[in-house]
Amino acid sequence: MRIAIASDHAAFALKEMLVAWLGDEGHEVHDLGPHSDARVDYPDYGFALAEAIATGEAERGIALCGSGIGISIAANRHPAARCALVGEPLSAALAREHNDANILAMGARLTGEDMAKACITAFLATAFAGGRHAPRVDKLGAPSFAKEPA
Repeated sequence: MRIAIASDHAAFALKEMLVAWLGDEGHEVHDLGPHSDARVDYPDYGFALAEAIATGEAERGIALCGSGIGISIAANRHPAARCALVGEPLSAALAREHNDANILAMGARLTGEDMAKACITAFLATAFAGGRHAPRVDKLGAPSFAKEPA
């Protein structure tokens, strides 16, 4: 699978480990940076990651920052992104199964290496269920989905 990954400086070490691991697992990994632990702004990397999904450069994305919160917000500002912040594998699987998430976000200060790998494994292995979930996901991509509840 083609996977794009990006982080901020707080998650640089976790990103580097995951890039190597994903490559060892046979995935084509696009490391969008940063390429050192020098201070950077997570919105820049979150948006670049979402853009990689939008253009088809990658099928799935992994977004990392200290808590996972900032970069997930940044990615979700892009209309092509469905980024889910998770901390354990069940949430990662449900994000795919129910929400067709295309980006997984995690916090490097909150998620250890083994847990991050378990979340990614669940995220990559789970298909979107479609069915009753599809109309809801379709609303997420609509220009104005904030409507009165039916």
